[in-house]
Amino acid sequence: MSMLCGLDLHRGQITFDALEVESGEVWRGRLWSPDRARFRRWLNEDLAARAKDGSVAVAVEGCTGWRYVVEEITSAGFEAHVAEPADTQAARGRKKHAKTDRSDARLLRELLQSGELPESWIPPEAVLEWRERVRLYKTLLDQRGMWIQRIHAELFQHGVSLPEAQICSCETRDWLASDTVPLSGAARQRIAVGYHIIDATDAVRLPLRADLDRFGRRQPACKALAAAHYGVGPLTAVAVWAELGDCRRFSRSMQVVRHTGLDVTVDASDRHRGHGHLSRQGPETLRWALFEAGMCASRATSPDRAYYQAVKQAHDGKLAAISMARKLARRCYHTLRQLDPEVVYAMPA
Repeated sequence: MSMLCGLDLHRGQITFDALEVESGEVWRGRLWSPDRARFRRWLNEDLAARAKDGSVAVAVEGCTGWRYVVEEITSAGFEAHVAEPADTQAARGRKKHAKTDRSDARLLRELLQSGELPESWIPPEAVLEWRERVRLYKTLLDQRGMWIQRIHAELFQHGVSLPEAQICSCETRDWLASDTVPLSGAARQRIAVGYHIIDATDAVRLPLRADLDRFGRRQPACKALAAAHYGVGPLTAVAVWAELGDCRRFSRSMQVVRHTGLDVTVDASDRHRGHGHLSRQGPETLRWALFEAGMCASRATSPDRAYYQAVKQAHDGKLAAISMARKLARRCYHTLRQLDPEVVYAMPA
């Protein structure tokens, strides 16, 4: 490579740190209001002019905005690298100096130069589209659950006891709309707004869920995941497939557990050992899908029911489901790794 470049992304500006490998000259600067057209001009006119043979490698952190940046870098004929944010932060080490945009861009360039850049997977365009759809579904599901909890809290605020599972039933709605429930005017308004948002969310969530289920039943890798692992259905299979993809980039199944964020942190010194917590460094949607699939181990027909019950008796049901989620992460890794990449990325007609 004749030039190595690190980019620190923000919505208002992009800070760059570029090194001409042969001369050792460093070129730094900022791009203000970096929309797609502005960034494309900078790549084709400024960066390309400084690269003698046109071979340029650009590293960018996997934060908001990386997608269009990588698309433009690739379109310009350059080599794009996406860095894992958490591992990049760990590579910084202990903070000795002020953290600035320039230092962030320089760190990415130095890691790229030394070959120590913690690479993040850049999925194909089709996989990326379905990953965004799954994440949208998860966002809508969270939004719906949040308003159910708000309605439940509002009822409890006025001394109305009602199981949360019954909040959205037609009988409950009719009962709350009547004058027999002792609620203030403001409370009735908050509850009415909550139901309105829930209905609006369901109007877009349910068709999206149908599309995801339909795709999960037809995509070969998703079908393999659902067929091989109890508790993995079409929706969760799409989530796992879209977040993991071709698992050949992982050398061990434990790396998948760490990538998922289901690994437990360790805080130990001498004979003292603190209670570990989940690192939660990976994709939230992937953790959610594996946890939902792990909950299915509580069913009587599950082949892992004995293990689930043993962990539940020793701890609780939540830890049992998390432990099952780790097992499923390892199993899904082996299933996807055994498939040919053409099968993993095959799009149904």
